[in-house]
Amino acid sequence: MNLALFDFDGTITTRDAYPGFCSYCSPRWRVWLGWTLLGLPYLGMKRGWVSPKFMRLVLAFITFSGTREAHVRAAGERYARDVIPGMLRPEAMARIDWHRAQGDCIVVVSGSMAYYLEPWARANGLEVVCNRPTVRGVRLTGLLEPPDCDGENKVRRVRARYDLAQYPLVYAYGDSAGDRPMLAIAHRRWFRWEEQPA
Repeated sequence: MNLALFDFDGTITTRDAYPGFCSYCSPRWRVWLGWTLLGLPYLGMKRGWVSPKFMRLVLAFITFSGTREAHVRAAGERYARDVIPGMLRPEAMARIDWHRAQGDCIVVVSGSMAYYLEPWARANGLEVVCNRPTVRGVRLTGLLEPPDCDGENKVRRVRARYDLAQYPLVYAYGDSAGDRPMLAIAHRRWFRWEEQPA
């Protein structure tokens, strides 16, 4: 059995699922506040001027602070069932099916949010390492549990859960600079669906 590590946003999907989920589960006033405060930084992130980590943390605070966890959890289940299937890349799902047929351990490693990523992964028989918000009582604080699942932290979190030496081959798939460290630990790696030299 080999290990296959997949980034989610932009690798398995055609676009980022996280901003869409924030809009999906938020009241209209939070959506307007988010776009007012983060519209320009979001464009800056797309051009590489603003870090995705910064955007995730600020967006999580605007979207989730003080929100009831049960509401976000239910919205995540619906988002996983009704929205994510429409943004999946056929080549990604074909590759996941290929790994499944080989009997590989398939793990989605992502800065995306647990509330929708875990139900989607569970429905597809995949394991997941991702971000999750902190909860105080029945409400979300707007903060994410550290460490943020990006860059070197993707590698740390994978190594904490999986003994890489136990797998004859490690495959990795990503599409952004934050995936490069994860790709570096793999025997075979794909960046934006092109295989990279070993």
